[in-house]
Amino acid sequence: MKYLFFGTFFGFVLVKSEVVSWFRIQEMFYFDSFHMYGIIGSAIVTGLLTTLIIKKWRLKDVNGNEISIKEKDNSVTKRYIIGGAIFGLGWGLTGACPGPMYALIGSGYLIIIVPLLSAIIGAFAYGALQQKLPH
Repeated sequence: MKYLFFGTFFGFVLVKSEVVSWFRIQEMFYFDSFHMYGIIGSAIVTGLLTTLIIKKWRLKDVNGNEISIKEKDNSVTKRYIIGGAIFGLGWGLTGACPGPMYALIGSGYLIIIVPLLSAIIGAFAYGALQQKLPH
């Protein structure tokens, strides 16, 4: 029940902040407005500060286990470039990335069901082909 509550709250925030607005996304890609860059930038800063606090104070999860954050390999590889290009193309064509798709459907924009189903089919296809793909 708590996941439903937080998911609904998150969707409400996305709608009210206009993050799900196709026009705001279009403004971002045309560099006509700072709105989306401000929201994305504030999310990055929030994530960075939270990660630093978790590491510095060695915080524990709700079960009392220490939260461990693995160091990432920061090398740019072909898969990140291809994956990012596919993600960006889908975002640009549909005007929605995966998270806001649910909020858009909840707001009554039922046409987003098509890209949502496409994303789900793509995820299943990746799962089925993962062992055969270069990583």
